[in-house]
Amino acid sequence: MDESELIKKYGIDIESLKKEQIKLNKEIVLKDSQDFSLATRFAAIENILVKNNIVSGVIVCDKDFNILEQQYFLDKIKFPYLHEFRSYRELPAMLEAFNKLNEKPDIVFVHGHGLTHPRLGLASHFSLIAGVPTISIADTLFEGDNVEADNVVRQGKTIGRVLQTKDKANPLYISVGNGISIDTCYKLAKQFINPPHKLPEPLHLAHKYVKSVKDELKL
Repeated sequence: MDESELIKKYGIDIESLKKEQIKLNKEIVLKDSQDFSLATRFAAIENILVKNNIVSGVIVCDKDFNILEQQYFLDKIKFPYLHEFRSYRELPAMLEAFNKLNEKPDIVFVHGHGLTHPRLGLASHFSLIAGVPTISIADTLFEGDNVEADNVVRQGKTIGRVLQTKDKANPLYISVGNGISIDTCYKLAKQFINPPHKLPEPLHLAHKYVKSVKDELKL
């Protein structure tokens, strides 16, 4: 089923969602909302989608990668996969998992687009609703974006950084989710690389955790 058929089947007003994304995009803060060199609690959130289910898992760790807390939320998928509208599919479960945490972290790594999205990426959308700064870690770029001297550039403007974490592996694209600068995003993402893992360690731990939850739930 192509996207136009899915939009019709689910009764989705795509133009309204685009307008909402554009409106929320204007609220993104591209500078450090705090002194992140003093941060002590680092979170990451990952999702696994299995059939009609989504499991969202969040972990909080310290700078030495010791896990301080982890929570998950299992939900039914209520929105189809539509290119550029991933957050409407995954955000509800992410917020439920995050809200189960006993203490709010200083920063959250999100495996998805932020400023590198044409309008509003998952990392930005999550940050604006959850009220916590986020770093966007993406695996791909959108059509039309270019890499120039390790910067991700769109229409002459730098919107992210390229981070090569493993030899012979595709790079990661680091950008602002919200409430943090590009420089700090890149610095923290690079700081949290723990070889041989490709992703920043909080995301690696979150992926490992949510996979264990999926197996435990026998999904």
